[in-house]
Amino acid sequence: MPPHSASAQDLDHVAAGLVACLPALGRALERQVDLVYPHPKPSEAQLALLRHVGDHDGVTVRAAAEALLMKPNNVSALVTQLTEQGLLERRQDASDKRVAHLHLTPVARQRLVEVRQLMAGHVVGALRALTEGELDALGSALGALNALGRHLPTASAATATATATAAH
Repeated sequence: MPPHSASAQDLDHVAAGLVACLPALGRALERQVDLVYPHPKPSEAQLALLRHVGDHDGVTVRAAAEALLMKPNNVSALVTQLTEQGLLERRQDASDKRVAHLHLTPVARQRLVEVRQLMAGHVVGALRALTEGELDALGSALGALNALGRHLPTASAATATATATAAH
């Protein structure tokens, strides 16, 4: 862990601010998209899976479940729903028929692009209302936010930590 001079109180303050701010930003964007998007909105879990498959084409159900911090049987149920809706394809592994690889359908891929463009448009509009200093601060924060995401525990790391803590 890199050394820094931030106090525990400073870290708590930043953590609380991020925990409050980031979901609020996400909800605000979702509401704006809901107002103009002409297609039925998948559930949050379905959207998370579609986005993950879009970013990790060919991912397995198990790997998707781990990445999304969900149980494999829940992800499997989502896959069934999304397959029935024509948004996801499940393809058997060539060497192991028990393993399925997930792929977006062209319809799902296009809808995700449309949603990302709508969201980006709303963010650009909001960014235009900020001061030059606020824009600079947000630009500088992007790298730090990405690094923060890399340092948050994954499902396997969280499980290992919880298991180790329970053992002591």
